[in-house]
Amino acid sequence: MYDFFQETRRVLRFGAALLAMLVLLASPTAMAAGLNGSDSPASVRMLVPVGHTVGIKLFSRGVMVVKLSPGGTPAKSCGLQTGDVIVKCGTSSISSSEQFQSLLQQNGGDTMELQIRRDGSSVTLSVEPEQNEQGVYCIGAWIRDSMAGIGTMTYYDPATGAFGALGHGITDVDTALLMPFGNGSILPSTVKAVKQGKAGDAGELRGNFDLTTELGTLHANSGCGIFGTLNKADYQPAQAEAIPTGTASPGAAVIRSNVEGDRVEEYDIEILKVISGAKDHRDLVLRVKDPELIAATGGIVQGMSGSPIIQDGKLVGAVTHVCVN
Repeated sequence: MYDFFQETRRVLRFGAALLAMLVLLASPTAMAAGLNGSDSPASVRMLVPVGHTVGIKLFSRGVMVVKLSPGGTPAKSCGLQTGDVIVKCGTSSISSSEQFQSLLQQNGGDTMELQIRRDGSSVTLSVEPEQNEQGVYCIGAWIRDSMAGIGTMTYYDPATGAFGALGHGITDVDTALLMPFGNGSILPSTVKAVKQGKAGDAGELRGNFDLTTELGTLHANSGCGIFGTLNKADYQPAQAEAIPTGTASPGAAVIRSNVEGDRVEEYDIEILKVISGAKDHRDLVLRVKDPELIAATGGIVQGMSGSPIIQDGKLVGAVTHVCVN
């Protein structure tokens, strides 16, 4: 079993991501992303609302520049910027941080071309690596090629094996930019402890995930969540039956969440508001009402992102963010 919290320097803590744009409320609340669907028979999908945590591994396409070293460096001189994604070094496509470092050493101090993606466009830069005090060639940029953490699976489609999780995209912890997707997978996870949320602190689920078994393959990392296909032979969710998708409205609802061990429970919430035309898909404002969940977690905590929202027997959204004030 792999304990995600042993490598906090390399990971993004999934779930309940804190963003400055959120309105801070005094009660335990969460923003939720509505699933695309309507009550018309032609567009209704039958999906299983899961609510169980999963381990998540995501590898980027190229390597992301997350920080530039201070002072005059080759990276700054050539025009490299935080948030750039290095996709080629010379003629070689970049697949990992280790590969990029190896290519720098092979090149030495000669001028080399970097092909990068910046704001959806391709840019080519020329950089001349320099040796540091240890004799290692470098350009003065911190890079990242992968993320790992725990989040919650929202649904899976029993007809196709497709699944969705998190309800929000996986973003780089330093730049807050969406991690460029290369490949990834989900893994079995068990919640071992909870750090309760409180004013000024979102709290978090703490758990293990098993690196030896892959439950499914990721296909996309988007602003609405991560999506992929389950390996049906390795994943046997018996948590719930498939239900139709629907449209949320203000009033009583429940969320399905896994906040202890392997157990998934339904907890009472209230949908306070439906925001029409929300561009970021966070169009529901919720309040946790269930005393059992409040006692266990304090409300919504990191790791619960993706918890399915069920209203009147229909899947209407997924928890994505928490307000902490």
